[in-house]
Amino acid sequence: MKKWIVSFLFLSATGIFNASAQTKELSLQEALKYALANNQTLAVTRYEERIGKLKTEEVRAQALPQVNATGTLTDNIKKPVMALSGMDPNDPSKTTPIEIGTTWNASASAELRQQIYNQSVFTGLKAARAGEDYYRLQTQQTTENVIYNVSAQYYDLIVKRERMKTLESNIDKLTQLVQTTQSQFDNGLAKKIDLDRIKVSLVNYQTQKSQLENQLKSGENVLKQSMGMPIETQIALPVLALSEIEEKAAGTADFGNFNLANRTETMLLNKTEELQQFQKKAYQAEYYPTLSLSGQYSYNGISNKFDLFGGGKTDFWYGAANIGLTLKIPIFDGFARRSRVQSANVVLEQIGKRKELNRLTLTGAFENARLSLLNSLSTIKRQKENVSLANEVYFSTQNNYKLGLASLTDLLDSETSLAEAQNSYNEALLTYKLAELELIKSNGNLPSLLN
Repeated sequence: MKKWIVSFLFLSATGIFNASAQTKELSLQEALKYALANNQTLAVTRYEERIGKLKTEEVRAQALPQVNATGTLTDNIKKPVMALSGMDPNDPSKTTPIEIGTTWNASASAELRQQIYNQSVFTGLKAARAGEDYYRLQTQQTTENVIYNVSAQYYDLIVKRERMKTLESNIDKLTQLVQTTQSQFDNGLAKKIDLDRIKVSLVNYQTQKSQLENQLKSGENVLKQSMGMPIETQIALPVLALSEIEEKAAGTADFGNFNLANRTETMLLNKTEELQQFQKKAYQAEYYPTLSLSGQYSYNGISNKFDLFGGGKTDFWYGAANIGLTLKIPIFDGFARRSRVQSANVVLEQIGKRKELNRLTLTGAFENARLSLLNSLSTIKRQKENVSLANEVYFSTQNNYKLGLASLTDLLDSETSLAEAQNSYNEALLTYKLAELELIKSNGNLPSLLN
């Protein structure tokens, strides 16, 4: 039985280890959906949205009846004394101290207050509902930022991994060339300087590979952090992702329909302006009178013995009630209200300038993304042709070098040119995707990347 338990625990632990070590392949859509479900910044913003809704309920409560109940029980250990004259018929001028009140007092009361007219409360209700929309827009903006950042980091990793393939291919070529040249050198058919030059180039590529490996690990960690994924999780990107970029880049550029009103930044500023307008109205409402209704009922008991609740002979209970209206008319507050209204006007002017800056910034970002996309399309076409040409030159030079018709310098130069052409092509694809991402953001369509 013990052996069976030990075996079971061992297999369970092995299964857990394998599950945690299993590599998770992520498409862009899967990465985005995971990020929207687990990103910590977005989770905080959603909590703020929930807090905004609760604040609305809190403000709404000010317009509802306010009911409070109070109960007290008092033991007058030492009762107050009142000095009275004329109590002694033998000596009317004599002052006689007399205790007043009873030893035990009990009271139970309920109070009702209701705002009948309070412009500040009514304005606050409207502002609270606008505040809910503001928090919702904040969540929407954070969602878009998460989508944008994860997408950009995702495409950056794809291009870096493609660059890694190029480096590994170049290292393989130079490794074979070192082996061939080493054999030739051993047989007296090659110079040592030629062998050393190839080894130097190989070491340079190996150094670049080591640096790129670190960049890839850092990039993966940044992507996982943006997604809210544990750092120890192993991820892999689809092999065909780069070819999909190539296929899309070969098509016709789609610039969408740029509409400033569709941007969340614009909607947030508009909502901020609306909230400030309500704030100004709230300050102005302080000039208006307020009218409220109040009512109170109490039931009081007194006794010199502790028999208030036992139906004793010395206790006495009586009720009291009142109802009233309270009218408050503001007259003069040293111009404090006027200063608050003027301050609100200045803030509104400030928001107006922020809206102008927002319009210029977003319009400029769209135009720059459009120009970058057009430039990337032409660059991709040229760089792809350049890669094909550099590839032909390299293989031709390699064959000539083997036949003794080309120098080692020519071979190394052609190999370097091919690597540069491949890297330039990959960078052009990344620039294209980032420009396309900026265009999608400019059109307010970032959520479409989830589909």
